Amino acid sequence: NEYYGSTETGGVVFCTSAQWLSHPGTVGKAQPGADVRVTDAEGNSLPAGEVGEVCARFLDIADFIYHKDDAKRQATAKVGLIATGDLGYLDADGFLYLCDRSKDMIISGGVNIYPAEIEGVLHRMPGVADCAVFGVPDDEYGEAVHACVQAQPGASLSEDDVKAYLRDRLSGFKIPRSVDFRQELPREDTGKIFKRKLREPFWAGRTTRI
Repeated sequence: NEYYGSTETGGVVFCTSAQWLSHPGTVGKAQPGADVRVTDAEGNSLPAGEVGEVCARFLDIADFIYHKDDAKRQATAKVGLIATGDLGYLDADGFLYLCDRSKDMIISGGVNIYPAEIEGVLHRMPGVADCAVFGVPDDEYGEAVHACVQAQPGASLSEDDVKAYLRDRLSGFKIPRSVDFRQELPREDTGKIFKRKLREPFWAGRTTRI
């Protein structure tokens, strides 16, 4: 059994092993007393299957909005929810699925691309120890997909190898425009890959980040 939530919301979503087997990939359904919605940028609830930001709270806990100066959280405050910063969608049965963190989403030519999906495929590629996917500047499309790959010891991988592997498994617009290889990927104290350190050099000197 698993719970999903944030520091501010608590474990608002719960999933049993049986539920996961019947709805593969889900993190579960809203717990009794929890209000879980997927919203657009204005805080409006989205229909089933449409990706937006996951917002939630327990109804019997006092309203608490973190970072009140954040426009997105101000929008969700209007409906009394807390924005988690996660992107996801609800299915017709009310099960929640996560796509990525909103801050990591790539917008290329007006199309939303979720790095976590690409990373999930790359992690299954023979010879790949770890990877990070993020957006880099592109004068035509705003952002282009870039992948940093850490190869397993002794593995020999090329940019063409990575692109060919992904091309067989993902839509064309999700294939990284560029790939570079690192001996080791930087990590935060929590152990998570420090994407900002990887991303920043590509955006140095830019006044916008999209």
